[in-house]
Amino acid sequence: MIFDLDGTLVDSYAPITTSLNHARSFWRLPALSEDEVRRLVGHGLESLVALHVGANRVVDGVRLFREKYNEVFAEGTRALPGSLETLRSLHERGYRLAVASNKPARFSSRILDGLGVLRFLSCVVGPDNASATKPDPEMIRSCLAAMEVTAADALYVGDMVLDVESGARAGLPVLLVEGGSADPDELRRTNCPVLSSIGRLCEMLPDHPGG
Repeated sequence: MIFDLDGTLVDSYAPITTSLNHARSFWRLPALSEDEVRRLVGHGLESLVALHVGANRVVDGVRLFREKYNEVFAEGTRALPGSLETLRSLHERGYRLAVASNKPARFSSRILDGLGVLRFLSCVVGPDNASATKPDPEMIRSCLAAMEVTAADALYVGDMVLDVESGARAGLPVLLVEGGSADPDELRRTNCPVLSSIGRLCEMLPDHPGG
């Protein structure tokens, strides 16, 4: 099983908002609210900065964002309800687990380690250790290789329509969870299964892989 991170396993919208507003303030742009930023994330940092700081300011905007994010991300990120218990339970039941996120893996790994669940994962993949960002399938394919499973034996779990495209391009079925960046009605229009929370995932899976 391969998981997205932000909005699927963790809520890191507060540090993302703080860091984006730090970059925007350099050019005296007005601050965005956390609710506004929640709907903007998921397509990669360069895209976020280009759209909401300026296409001609990406290099400096990304630098400013990362300076602030490095200060606040660990303390500001929290696990979504049920996510840690879900990863622990799936690991104990024999499922192979990985994370594929458009957040750099160096941040994702530190977040997951701080939450005590990095040890349950075969790998954590991001744009800094893969050749492309989602919806390109390279991240998911890297996870499949690390887990030594085929797409036919895997599932991708995310919280955005972007995740549906990512999984489809990698040949995986996709399961979506509410509570992230997308409106629940938007998720249901994809015709993918949608759970009200990540904590319900264990209820719908067999006790053992292949069961």
